[in-house]
Amino acid sequence: MIPLALYIHLPWCVKKCPYCDFNSHALKKPLDRLSEAHYLDALLRDLDASLPHVWGRTVQSIFLGGGTPSLFSPSFFDRLLSAIRSRIRLKPHLETTMEANPGVVEHGLFSEYKAAGISRISLGVQSFQPEKLKALGRIHTDRDAILASEAILNAGFTSWNIDLMHGLPHQSPRDALSDIAQAIQLQPTHLSWYQLTLEPNTAFYSKPPTLPLEETLAEIEDQGLALLAVSGFTRYEISAYAKLGHTAWHNQNYWRFGDYLGIGAGAHGKITDFNTQTITRTVKEKYPNRYADPTLTQLTETKILTPDEIPFEYMLNICRLFEGFTSEDFESHTLQDFGRIQSNLHQAIDQKLLEHHLETDRYRPTPLGLRFYNNLVALF
Repeated sequence: MIPLALYIHLPWCVKKCPYCDFNSHALKKPLDRLSEAHYLDALLRDLDASLPHVWGRTVQSIFLGGGTPSLFSPSFFDRLLSAIRSRIRLKPHLETTMEANPGVVEHGLFSEYKAAGISRISLGVQSFQPEKLKALGRIHTDRDAILASEAILNAGFTSWNIDLMHGLPHQSPRDALSDIAQAIQLQPTHLSWYQLTLEPNTAFYSKPPTLPLEETLAEIEDQGLALLAVSGFTRYEISAYAKLGHTAWHNQNYWRFGDYLGIGAGAHGKITDFNTQTITRTVKEKYPNRYADPTLTQLTETKILTPDEIPFEYMLNICRLFEGFTSEDFESHTLQDFGRIQSNLHQAIDQKLLEHHLETDRYRPTPLGLRFYNNLVALF
């Protein structure tokens, strides 16, 4: 049985960042208890409608993403998680991650989030340098990020992540390393360190900022990888680094082509139907007001992946992970014969983008394949 996760989308932010292409909407007024209850009712209607597709399966992890979930109160998550427990079987002590923004967290509340059932925090810092935060349109300061990090530790969280970006406007290698060093000093157990990209339908895409040259980006990456390694962070995915025992299970499930229910405005999902031998991707109504309208009965768009699409989708995800995959992994997650991608694999190996470990029959991306990930997955 392919593992199953649950993703819950909370689509509001105080302000839309110019680089963000997620389904997020600026709040016109603060969330009150009535607004939270209205959205909670919508989430539970969505979940109830989705459950027939996963009867008998156990949820292995929950991820509360956004938007900015920390705009919602601890009592909201207490009610939400209690309602989920009453509807579907959950793995004992499962990883339950909540994204938080340092600019909108009342620092005394982290202990209450933990009491509500949140076991892991992902803090969206991006940079500790005031001029970089301003360029990114962030509403928090470097001091806010430090205080929020200290509050997470004081609340007793033993697993938490800091999000950092590199390749920022006018960023030097020294700037990037300074951000990493400050993050490490705050003692997170996980770091997501990824390059700023200009995505379509964002403010940065229509008016691009001045980004570092390729040579500078390569220098930032090389020096950053070295600093993270010597600081005890193991790189297990292209942009994910963890202390021993603190890899993000939920994100690994995405990259391993596992299944996940997606509920909430604009949430995406992926479900394997073992009876029909099909893999379906889902996406929910993205506008919050329409999503929460109880009179609307059609909130989900579905797409059944074709046999030609599935191998590419699998490789697009699995090639981000250092652990690689076996022929059995491919067949169990794609419902296809491994021979389907043999010629593509040989091309990738010939180009030194993949390597095959004969002892374990495991295929892994090489350092070159990770650096030129787009070239690697294009072969499939």
